[in-house]
Amino acid sequence: MEKLPELGKIHPEFFDRVIFPRLGAEDKSVIIGPRHGVDYGVVKIGDACLSFSTDPFFIVPAYGFNRAAWFAFHIICSDVAVSGLKPKYLTVDLNLPPEITEAQLTEMWESVHREAKKYNVSIITGHTARYAGCNYPMVGGATAIAQGTEAELRGPHRVKIGDQIIITKGPAIETTGLLAISFPEKFKTAFGAGFQKEAENVFFQMSVMDDCAIAREFPGVHVMHDATECGIWGGLYEMARAGNYGIRVDQDLIVKQDVIIKTCEHFRIDPFSTISEGTLIATVDPKEAGELVSAFTKNNILSSIVGEVTGKKDGLKIREGGRTFDLEHPKTDPFWAIMEKLTRLI
Repeated sequence: MEKLPELGKIHPEFFDRVIFPRLGAEDKSVIIGPRHGVDYGVVKIGDACLSFSTDPFFIVPAYGFNRAAWFAFHIICSDVAVSGLKPKYLTVDLNLPPEITEAQLTEMWESVHREAKKYNVSIITGHTARYAGCNYPMVGGATAIAQGTEAELRGPHRVKIGDQIIITKGPAIETTGLLAISFPEKFKTAFGAGFQKEAENVFFQMSVMDDCAIAREFPGVHVMHDATECGIWGGLYEMARAGNYGIRVDQDLIVKQDVIIKTCEHFRIDPFSTISEGTLIATVDPKEAGELVSAFTKNNILSSIVGEVTGKKDGLKIREGGRTFDLEHPKTDPFWAIMEKLTRLI
């Protein structure tokens, strides 16, 4: 049997061939099901819509249990926030390693509680236990649930040709934040302590909860996506594929943070193809695009209009400088390889 070759999320081809044809019983209440480029599924019950997303509960002790739990909460809840519905509920399954202490678990859970209260999310059920064979960082899983009306729901079905494409924060947010925390001495040696601290602070940009709360106020926002694995290029590719449309994007218009670009250059990572939890990609009615960018700016969130939605026959086009190229899915995120390499060198 052929082995799956890469770490991280499975490639779209495998998903289409193996996962997508086997989704259990069909039900008309499911109005958005699993697909690449969509972070959530949606069920309609009466007049209400519920969006769901499930992810690993990801805890890295080296981040500190408070910070690690902040990240775990935002990874999970960001994926339903992009549906346009308000995150409301959270279920958490913790399968913890035997070595976790009571103090560590208390610190971790206090962080989850604090973030849930901040965003008005209720934790409604779960499971907590320690088991032999369970290891960090994947210490369980969680499901976030958002609630609203069908009119509030955003998704690929709402995208229109001519929509403007807006990107927040720029590329490689997660890559930079996690590398700076995981390998601080390498950053200090290369760039100094001040640079390392600046890169480490990118960690708290790894959420689109605030981005989505702002975007929800604009009816012209048609679809949103968090650029996680394979970054901006992977996100744009998957969004276009899910919505069956083309795109035209100018790479030079995408906002960039100097600390991130320098980090990627140093570690020889393509910033646009690497994991970027916290980077929101949205398509917006042209009449509201400028207002949305202004709203992001007022809330200290970097953003820019980078291109537009085109017809499917026009393909996926990226312009950089004087050249234009066809966008292809990166397939493998370079973040995992550099993490493995740097870990071996410790």
